[in-house]
Amino acid sequence: MSETTRPAEQTSTAATIEGALRDCTVGGRGRKRIRKGDIAVIDSADLTSREAQTLIDAEPVAVVNMSRFTTGTVPNYGPLMLLREGIPLFDNAGPGVTDGFRDGAKKGSVVVDGTLHNGVKVIGKAEPFSQEAAEAGFTEAQRSFLGRMESNLSDAVEFMHSESPLLVDGLGIPDVEDEIRGRKVLVVSPGPEHRRQVDDLRNFIREYDPVLIGVESSADTLLDLGYRPDFVIGNPVNIAAETLRSGARVILPADPEGHATGLERIQELGVGAMTFPAATDSPTDLALLMANYHEAEIIVAAGTRVDLDGMFHDQKNATPAALLTRAKVGPKLVDADVIVTLYTVSSGRGTAWLWALLGVLVALAAIILVVGLGGDESFTDNLIDTWNGIALTVQGWFN
Repeated sequence: MSETTRPAEQTSTAATIEGALRDCTVGGRGRKRIRKGDIAVIDSADLTSREAQTLIDAEPVAVVNMSRFTTGTVPNYGPLMLLREGIPLFDNAGPGVTDGFRDGAKKGSVVVDGTLHNGVKVIGKAEPFSQEAAEAGFTEAQRSFLGRMESNLSDAVEFMHSESPLLVDGLGIPDVEDEIRGRKVLVVSPGPEHRRQVDDLRNFIREYDPVLIGVESSADTLLDLGYRPDFVIGNPVNIAAETLRSGARVILPADPEGHATGLERIQELGVGAMTFPAATDSPTDLALLMANYHEAEIIVAAGTRVDLDGMFHDQKNATPAALLTRAKVGPKLVDADVIVTLYTVSSGRGTAWLWALLGVLVALAAIILVVGLGGDESFTDNLIDTWNGIALTVQGWFN
């Protein structure tokens, strides 16, 4: 998708907007510290209305975006909201701008031509983003968005037509007997976060011993982390020989006629394999459909996150087939990070009472040891004598 074409803009190099520089990027300290009159530096492509409202509430004197306010992918209202509040906008400053200042730098400024300063030092060059540019970008993005959605809906209808036997009755799904029925299943796909997610799921895996399905190269990750996958799905050319020989049941995606790419490699390694004929070319979709068809209790997906927002933003993996697959799996499907959250204990005030209780127990244990070992009699007799003495003393207070 090409970026929005901006109309020519009149700028004056004389006017300068001054204020403290605030790092309002994800993870930046300025997100919570920004105050009225600051210059907010963000990194938000296609700024949403919610992000814009947060900035409006903070009343910055200007907003500098390291990314594009509008890429032309989705018709987003955020920039228009800021401009209607009279907040000057500058975008496309590029990565690394936040390296040029410490959050809260008092001598920040941005010239109306987009030059960003920390004191006298130039730390970046952005582009002025006018009301006209925002409106033109919104109109272009809306036109592109609607065209893309119409195309996706057409593809979805075509996929339903070709794959209705698979989606409705599970036609073509390999028979794996009762290996999945009633169990939790973890499907790992080769996304950018899959290794971290599997590592974070170690307590879940230890507790429930889920069926492990490795999709293509992510099956190698499972083996590398000490887990033997129960199933491996994908083109074997993209999977290590050690993983294919690990004892996992290998499933090869095949076209509707049954031809599977990479069959020669399986034959060379002497590994048995089953084929899974389908029109979709996504082994992750096949893994999810197989787990659902064989009555998995829940299906945890790591390394892949597909939702409607992904389709809106034209993400590569957010295809109509992927969305229909997830609609078929329905309430059984859970993102890996949701499970990780359940196994994450907050270190804040929620556990403070546990530490307080532990301190009381330690103090009581110390008192018992001192009292029990401090007399001339046995440990137990010393404790009894001490307790009786305390009781008599308390009784005397009330007599």
